[in-house]
Amino acid sequence: MPTLTSLATRLTALALTLGLSAAAFAQAYPNKPIRLIVGFPAGTAPDLVARVLGQKLQETAQFNVVVDNKPGAGGLIAAQEAARAAPDGYTLMLGEVGQLAIATSSYSKLPYDVQRDFLPISLVVTADFVLLTNPEKNPSKTAREFATWAKAQPKFFMATFGAGTPGHFGAYMFGDAAGVVAEPVHYKSTGDAVGALLSGDVPAVFASVALALPNVKAGKMRALAVSSGSRSPSFPDVPTLKEAGFGNLEFSSWFGVVAPAKTPADILDKLNAAVLKVVGNPETRVKLQDMGFKVTGSSRDEFAKVIKDDTARWGKAVAATGFKAD
Repeated sequence: MPTLTSLATRLTALALTLGLSAAAFAQAYPNKPIRLIVGFPAGTAPDLVARVLGQKLQETAQFNVVVDNKPGAGGLIAAQEAARAAPDGYTLMLGEVGQLAIATSSYSKLPYDVQRDFLPISLVVTADFVLLTNPEKNPSKTAREFATWAKAQPKFFMATFGAGTPGHFGAYMFGDAAGVVAEPVHYKSTGDAVGALLSGDVPAVFASVALALPNVKAGKMRALAVSSGSRSPSFPDVPTLKEAGFGNLEFSSWFGVVAPAKTPADILDKLNAAVLKVVGNPETRVKLQDMGFKVTGSSRDEFAKVIKDDTARWGKAVAATGFKAD
């Protein structure tokens, strides 16, 4: 029969072994592919950012990242799936302002709770919007001319890339600043909304700089104004909405990485360091900037503050419209 002394020795040895095993596990992360969920289709702005991020995480940090597109319901399907995932660092989401800030106010029965179900890792980029028209369908060459044209219509429609998205409330705020009621026409994605503009089904849309850039360069669309506080490097000759005379109208989107709640802090810190390494890489920055994004990166706490502040900011816009998605 073992003595108390020998038993204590064995327990100490076991504790040390378990401690070493836990440390070894933490150091080994990640030891299998990481799934990065995106709530929008391939080719959209969130998808483009996710794929660049995934590729560069592989190159700079040896993280094997698989982008998993789960489009639908303005990104809510993806967010719900991410919120329910195991908190082990192997399922993440590239979230955007609609899922993580606007939806809190625009849905009375949201299938997840942003503050309860997610932990911020890092902001990645911000994305400004461009007011676009089809030059073959609309004669307006400036945002002011377009506002005048809109007022003369029996009904003024604007495409959006989904109810409850920044493009939806951006359309409302533009109409309000222009003195005309903008009737939203909701599409499943930005690509569908842009397609409707190209076909002449709708006269205007707010699209991301990333999506607008190739279409404007090709002459298929005309950029009338940007939604940011300062001019976009991608469209240096296009005025801001403020410069065009629409009061203090300004809005933008952002994309950042979040993890399910209860994901261990050491894994979150490792992911944050990896993302910051990627966005700090000059080649990555140029690639994202050429797509029309402003590269940011942030600490976990800084990203949490962005989510909190924008939840309040967009909540005011949602309240002004009286909109409820459900």
